[in-house]
Amino acid sequence: MSGARVLRALTAPALLAAAAAASVAPPSAAAPTLAQYRYFRALSLDLEGRLPTRDELAELESPGFDLDAWIERHLDGPGYVERLTRIYMDVLRLELGPVGLFTPSETTLRRAQVLGPDGKPLHVYYRHNQRRLLPVIDGEFCFSEAESGLRVANFAPVTGTPRPIPQRLLDERTTVVRPFWLYRDYLSVVPTQRYGAGWKDPDSAYVPLPQLLFEPDGKTPTVEVRVCKEEAQTADVGRIYASDIPPLPRGAPLPAGRARPPMPEDRYAREHRGEPISCRSALASVMSVDCGCGIGLEHCLPGDSSGRDPRVFSLPAHVPLGIEAPIGAAPHTISGWHKFWWSQEAIHFMKYVFEADRDFREILTGRYTFINGPLAQFYRSSAPAACCSLHKSFGMREDEAPLFLPGAVPPVVAPHDVSDWTFIPDRGPRAAGIITTPVFLTKYASRRARAAALYGAFLCKSFTAEHAELPPSDEPDLMVRPGCSSCHARLEPLAAYFTRVEETTWTYLPASRFPIENPVCKLNAEGKTGQSCQRFYDPAFSSRERGVLRGAYASPDHAERGPAGVAADLTRMPEFASCAVERVTESFLGRPLRDEDEALLRALRERFVSRGYRMRPLVEAIVRSPAYARASNDRPALERGGGGAR
Repeated sequence: MSGARVLRALTAPALLAAAAAASVAPPSAAAPTLAQYRYFRALSLDLEGRLPTRDELAELESPGFDLDAWIERHLDGPGYVERLTRIYMDVLRLELGPVGLFTPSETTLRRAQVLGPDGKPLHVYYRHNQRRLLPVIDGEFCFSEAESGLRVANFAPVTGTPRPIPQRLLDERTTVVRPFWLYRDYLSVVPTQRYGAGWKDPDSAYVPLPQLLFEPDGKTPTVEVRVCKEEAQTADVGRIYASDIPPLPRGAPLPAGRARPPMPEDRYAREHRGEPISCRSALASVMSVDCGCGIGLEHCLPGDSSGRDPRVFSLPAHVPLGIEAPIGAAPHTISGWHKFWWSQEAIHFMKYVFEADRDFREILTGRYTFINGPLAQFYRSSAPAACCSLHKSFGMREDEAPLFLPGAVPPVVAPHDVSDWTFIPDRGPRAAGIITTPVFLTKYASRRARAAALYGAFLCKSFTAEHAELPPSDEPDLMVRPGCSSCHARLEPLAAYFTRVEETTWTYLPASRFPIENPVCKLNAEGKTGQSCQRFYDPAFSSRERGVLRGAYASPDHAERGPAGVAADLTRMPEFASCAVERVTESFLGRPLRDEDEALLRALRERFVSRGYRMRPLVEAIVRSPAYARASNDRPALERGGGGAR
């Protein structure tokens, strides 16, 4: 059958007439056939996400039931949107598991339990590696072991026998704060709307752990928290600090009162002493004594311990019906909190594409997104804190070209606005659909993994080599290395689009700081380069004249065009539309595609492209097709063979 004839069949009411394999004619005065019941059940499952109710079956059985109108009505419903969203969330596997931590020291408040002047326990919040003017506690907890009786080491349980801290010392080293996780109005001069007392109608999805709401006795509500003074500072910009304390000689004992050697001072800090530095940068807490967590500690997340990944809030344990109808709740760590909302951002992004029936190409090219309170806090604070460390050797102290501009986050979105989602029309010039979301860049942490994920999900292709031999080779160029070239000749140029997005994170390396060819990072006489250069420039492709930015060797043009470039190029490829049609059709048919489906797929692809790459016309054509009706009427092989219940 020709593509044109198939299209006519797809749109004709006669499609639902009795056919050879399945009769799906709209019910008349006669009772619906078994095939029609099965077809309606399939429609309900696919477009409503559940089996039909008794009332809906009665509607089906009523005279004059208009199946066309029923389908059109449910193509506008939440079940249809959820169905398509789940297809692509599953293909991309954008729910993140427990593997991998995200607890930046700059935005993570850990805590230790000390004894107050009256001998009663109290919590004090602090940051790891926080610079302090007093040498004995510089880079450590704000009370030394001699003062508190406790050894507070990085990412380890607090040990020792606590002793009361005098009031004078407590007030000198700490300050009292009414933080964002306790107060709705934390930006007020005197916050009064406390969680559980005065905070009217708190978001039901915002649930701080009890450990954050009560004092150590587990009974007294926490009204305010003690925080080391440096962490409580509110400046947006600090000054680079260098203590001039010499490094500890190898084998020398620790200075009195310290749990570890003094904070190392690098040459950069000494050379740039007193210069301004953003308090949102990863360098801020280790290079400045001026930077803290902001008003109400809004730039940090509180933890319930001194551990590597402390717990913070409760989240739904299972969401088979969506986050709006969770089954159970469980404590989550700071990493789990971040990763949960990263995934939810991708879900809201996709739902918008499908609900508004947007051009499907925007799943890769769209610069918009949706955020809630936790994501607003992340993009203002934790996302910038992923940068910078060795970047400073290239003059980059902060994230200068973020994929999501912090200024795009509306100031009215508070960290505890969990259920309210705000549309962000433009994340910035480097944004590219789901490609530049933290969940995608974290799930696929390397350049090659990111490229392979897009290649498979949106072109329906994979990088597999058949009968390849891997002879020994010193060739660094995988595009020509024997045994590797069959895949890497395609993979490496695609991976090059991610050259400027750092692996394992989302920091963008601007060309002004990191040119593709950099004479500063040229190889020395021994064929080596410095530590800072080696982090960003690949010695395997560098020379005595210049270093070559990692990942760029396969295609400098792709490297400069970045994620937006790969989005534009993939969506222009004919395989993009074909792959989208194949994925959705296969999902709705509930079986692998077969040779007999070729004519149907050609017609569906023509419809999809001619309707502006919109999914609703595509799905409408699928569910009206004889192939869908037959699929809904297929019985399991066991059932047909007579070996099971009928």
